Amino acid sequence: MSDELRDEIEAINSIYGEGCLETSDDAGTYILKPPGESSSIRIEFPQDYPSVPPVVVGTNSTGQSGKKGDAARELALFCQALGNVFEPGSVCLFDAIEELTRLLQDQGPDRQESTDLGSDRPVDNSNGSTSETHTEDPKLTREPSWVLSDPVVELKSIFVARCAAVSSTTEAETFLQHLLASDRKVRAATHNITAWRIRGPNNTAFQDCNDDGETAAGGRLLHLMQLMGVWDHIVVVTRWYGGVKLGPRRFALINQAARDSFVKAGLLTDSTSSVKKKK
Repeated sequence: MSDELRDEIEAINSIYGEGCLETSDDAGTYILKPPGESSSIRIEFPQDYPSVPPVVVGTNSTGQSGKKGDAARELALFCQALGNVFEPGSVCLFDAIEELTRLLQDQGPDRQESTDLGSDRPVDNSNGSTSETHTEDPKLTREPSWVLSDPVVELKSIFVARCAAVSSTTEAETFLQHLLASDRKVRAATHNITAWRIRGPNNTAFQDCNDDGETAAGGRLLHLMQLMGVWDHIVVVTRWYGGVKLGPRRFALINQAARDSFVKAGLLTDSTSSVKKKK
C-alpha cells in the first residue's frame, strides 16, 4: 500500500467515521460505505494509483434499509462521480464521495428507480420457477445489437448467451430492461445471469454482475470477461431449467455459451485464443 493511499484511507475514515473505507477479504479490494447510503461498493486500487484511477468492482451489499434499485442507482452514480473528479496524480476518493452526494441530491426525493443488476431475486432452482418479470419497456437511445450464441443443451436445460456493445452503465441497465420487457421467452426463463465491463472517462473502469438466483454464476461470468479482455459490453446468459439439477457443471455451460457469443461478436483476440490452446 502506498503512503498516499494509506493517508487517504485514514483521512476518509476520520472525516466520515471508522468503517467508511475498509479492506475486504480479497487482497487489494476495499469496501466503501458512502455516508447516508444503504449500499456499499467494492473498489480496487491499482499499484500505480493515483496515477491511474481506482477500479469500481461492483456492489458489495445492498443493505437492509434500501429499496429495490437503490444499489444499482448508487453504483452508477458513484461511477459517474469518479469519472467527473479523477485527475491523474491526485487522490480522488474524498472528491468522489462529495460528488456522489451532490448527484444524489440533484436527483431529489422522487428519483426514479433503476434495475438492480447486483441484487438477488428469489428463485428456486428445484422447481424451475421463472426469473423476475419486467413489464415496462424503457426508452432506448439506440437499439441493442445483440449477438447470440448457439444454444447449449444438457439434461433438458437450455443455455443461450447474448452480448451487446454498451458505452455506459446506464445503457447496460437499459439494454437489460429492454430485453426482459420485449422478449417474453427470455423474461419467463429460470435465470438471466448478467455481467458487464465498461471503460469510462479519464481511464476509469466499471464492472458488475448479477446471479439472478444462480448463486456465484455472475461472478464467474465477469471473471470470464476479465480473462478474455472483453470491455464495453454486457453479456446475458439465459437458462431455461430442464428439471434435472446439473451441479457445478452448470457453471461451465454458462461460460461456454457466453464465450460463444463473444467469439461470434468478434471479441476473441489472438492472445486469448493462444492462451486457451495452451491449457
